[in-house]
Amino acid sequence: MNLETFRSETRGFLEANCPQSMRNKALHFEDAHEIYSTADADLWLNCMAERGWTAPTWPAEYGGGGLDFESNRVLQEELAAIKALPPATGMGLAMIGPTLLEFGTEEQRQRHLPKIVSGEVRWCQGYSEPGSGSDLASLQTRAVLEGDQFIINGQKIWTSGAQYSNWMFALVRTNPGVPKHDGISFVLLEMDQPGVTIKPIQLISGSSPFCETFFDNAVARRDDLVGELNKGWTVGKRLLQYERSATSVRTKKKGKPVNPYAKIAKAYFGEKSGKLSSPDIRNKITRQTMMEKSLQLTIQRVAEESKSGKAPGAATSIFKLVGSTLAKEGSALKSEVRGVSGMGWEGDSFTADELESTRGWLRDRAVTIYGGTNEVQMNIISKRVLGLPD
Repeated sequence: MNLETFRSETRGFLEANCPQSMRNKALHFEDAHEIYSTADADLWLNCMAERGWTAPTWPAEYGGGGLDFESNRVLQEELAAIKALPPATGMGLAMIGPTLLEFGTEEQRQRHLPKIVSGEVRWCQGYSEPGSGSDLASLQTRAVLEGDQFIINGQKIWTSGAQYSNWMFALVRTNPGVPKHDGISFVLLEMDQPGVTIKPIQLISGSSPFCETFFDNAVARRDDLVGELNKGWTVGKRLLQYERSATSVRTKKKGKPVNPYAKIAKAYFGEKSGKLSSPDIRNKITRQTMMEKSLQLTIQRVAEESKSGKAPGAATSIFKLVGSTLAKEGSALKSEVRGVSGMGWEGDSFTADELESTRGWLRDRAVTIYGGTNEVQMNIISKRVLGLPD
């Protein structure tokens, strides 16, 4: 099938099957559970999963769509054209799935990947601990191999979506008697078992996307060790590269693009001679827009370089640092241009957009901390990518 025929058929399929309620929405991971817990979301997931289009580039033998780069680009363009939300999101698709494709055994792929594609199973990440955040390799959660299973004891923190997850991928210490990077293993474990306790953490924004997770003789199968025993640091680092590269490239939409910052500023500051009346705000918006566009083009360049199907390269190391910084600065700017209206928490004197602006500003204060602080990201880039000395 040529690309134009594929585009035409894809456009018709999406228009006929994507519910209106799954279009024209902003998606943030804190709100994802509510957005995807509806009948329309289930309908959208099921019809896309039947084609493997929840994971369109994964091999068909694991439930994926088996699309090549060009066909997937057409699919993403047509999804963007109708402003459709992704049919599924989460760490299964963005993180553990690609990792299993690279490091997993054939049995692990057959057992786990189709359930990720179908949305039957949700995943969470067990990396950070109360004493091992920025220095992740110092983690202390222990896993002792007894026969055909690991017995796990310890605690993880900031486990996003743990209260909704069926499985966790985790880094655990399997050999405490060697240098810290050398005694870590990468395991998969079920969340619905007596040895796992989950406690959500409420944030300043009012939501609870993160959790504490406690292990008291929790069990993981020996068959769910990914990679070699005590060599999990290599697998764990690669997964983080997939996480960094999971930022999607926004496709261009028809018509003149709308600058969201300028649109808000015009409503609250007004215009003078066709320009925003505040030179200071105008300069801030210009800088923010230029930085966001630069990041977008860099991501697009990396995607083009990955056409060969190789794993993400070193350039992905900047995505978390730059992307999180711009997200935080963008949320702060949207509140700033609203003035006092961008500081409301509740009350009829504020619009829904103004209240969401406040929550977004507070919520995004954390994006330069979780997933690896900006300081840690700069250390990684300087040492691991640029090869600079300590």
